[in-house]
Amino acid sequence: MNRIDRLSAILIQLQSKRLVKAQHIADKFSISLRTVYRDIHALQESGVPIIGEAGTGYSLMEGYKLPPVMFTQDETSALLTAAKLMQSKTDKNSARHYNAALDKIKAVLRFAEKDHIEEIDDHVAVLEHPAFKREKPEELHLQSILKAVAAKAVLEITYSAIEGNKLTRRKVEPVGIYNLGNNWHLVAFCRLRNDYRNFRTDRIEKLIFTEETFGQTHPSLQEFMRRMSHECELTKVVIEAESSIFKYFGQEKYYHGFVKEEFEEDIVRMTFLSSSLMGFARWFMMFGDHAKIIEPVELNDVVLNIGENILKKIEQSQMLLT
Repeated sequence: MNRIDRLSAILIQLQSKRLVKAQHIADKFSISLRTVYRDIHALQESGVPIIGEAGTGYSLMEGYKLPPVMFTQDETSALLTAAKLMQSKTDKNSARHYNAALDKIKAVLRFAEKDHIEEIDDHVAVLEHPAFKREKPEELHLQSILKAVAAKAVLEITYSAIEGNKLTRRKVEPVGIYNLGNNWHLVAFCRLRNDYRNFRTDRIEKLIFTEETFGQTHPSLQEFMRRMSHECELTKVVIEAESSIFKYFGQEKYYHGFVKEEFEEDIVRMTFLSSSLMGFARWFMMFGDHAKIIEPVELNDVVLNIGENILKKIEQSQMLLT
């Protein structure tokens, strides 16, 4: 990136946040702190009212407006792709807000970029895998949760747990949301359980903003996810399967910790980091007649035990029929 483009990009960064640290600029553009200081000084000399100094961070003076942003064709393509993902992966409310924001962005685009978006609109699609297709919930509460996170507002939710399908009412202090597979999850401090909990947002039957706010400082969502991954003991699993059935693994392999695959003639060797050998064993049995376990050895015992229990139940059923 040449210096002119970098200076323009730094201006956009300064407009997008209240305070931007020099180290953040250096990391984003892969430049030294010395170069950052020179670039900021150059912008100040050109008349841009930048407040701040090295070591604390920089911001634009309140009320200063930049000229309308120009987008490249690659950037407009990325915006359209994101819109398709929003329509597929979120609820109607979030998709509607995103499309409204996209319309405002389109309003400042040049004619060439507007034409580009219209030309490719029918050539971008997000489809669900047939194996995981399900009815999309009408409301996932994403916008309400994010508002509560920003305002540190306590939420009262009526939640339908997966186990037993029992409804419970509880007050929670929201930390953040994340998407995993086909589901959005809320991470929050649950006052009922006095601990952090993970809630699937499509199982929140009702969500109410309370007038109460919380002062407790919770770890960031990223920190929470790091803690969760460290607390979860992972076991390396290696299997070999016939190449002819590889296509049937689909996206489900990622739910079981898929890491890599290696093809050798008619065999594919797959490596996983599994958080549950029992769960992996039950999934493995779906195609076990066309595959074998390389490691760990104890996984064979888990599969064998499940198989023996199934065989016993079949034998018992046959005895009752006779």
